[in-house]
Amino acid sequence: MSDKSLYIYTTNSQQFKYMKINKLINQAIILGSFLIFSSAMLSTAQAQVGVGTPPPPDTQVLFDGSKQLLHTNWTYWEGPRLSAELPIKWAIEDDPVDDGTVMNSNDPAAAGGIYGSADIVTVQKFRDFRLHVEFLVGHKGGNSGLYLQNRYEIQILDGDSTMHGLGAVINETPSPYQHYNGVGKWNSYDVAFRAARFKDGNRSEKAMVTLYFNGNKVYTNQTINQVWGGANSGIDGGNDEGKGITDTPGGIKLQAEGHPVLYRNIWIKELDLKKADTDF
Repeated sequence: MSDKSLYIYTTNSQQFKYMKINKLINQAIILGSFLIFSSAMLSTAQAQVGVGTPPPPDTQVLFDGSKQLLHTNWTYWEGPRLSAELPIKWAIEDDPVDDGTVMNSNDPAAAGGIYGSADIVTVQKFRDFRLHVEFLVGHKGGNSGLYLQNRYEIQILDGDSTMHGLGAVINETPSPYQHYNGVGKWNSYDVAFRAARFKDGNRSEKAMVTLYFNGNKVYTNQTINQVWGGANSGIDGGNDEGKGITDTPGGIKLQAEGHPVLYRNIWIKELDLKKADTDF
């Protein structure tokens, strides 16, 4: 043996062969590195959606539990039924499950389920985006809603598993209720949204959305036909019974319906989706 490598004896068909230990070590290092890299990639992919997902560096935080961001980034939606007055009356409270603070959608002006009376919407308006929202329903039957572009509602309604129910693009998709964590627990919506496209003033492509509910992909590239709920529901709700969609950007809206539905960890990234594809 002319080199100085370490050797061990192994048997094969009752013959002795020399195998270099350093070769085995190198193979182990390569395999270990691959496994570590693969694990890191898997963890990164899993961390992109679900409860507790932190905002990536290239996103805008819309709400972090603070009064400052609530009153800086949000305002009351000035719809036809608005009765609340600024400053926003959504209370900042201690998180009932984890550390930190949250906001409570139980605005006094919305008592009795009067949606549109005290809904809050982001000051900034959006077209295409990636959005993360976490919510907790405080009691059975608790009701709120997440509105994309202040038009299209992703329902938040405990106990309803119909097409009007929890996690549905309201009245347009089945409810993925089986992924709900339940009352008193945190849930998350992770959304990729592409606004409707227009040509010569007419809608040429419908709005499109992909949604993860608590880390589970529940629909992909789902087109959205219209605004539901009438003029008090959101932009274009009063246009041709919600079918008259206009080429107007809109904010992210959270609905007040007189129920203790809590929100935290809301962040967004603006996109420019040239193709009709929201899958992620």
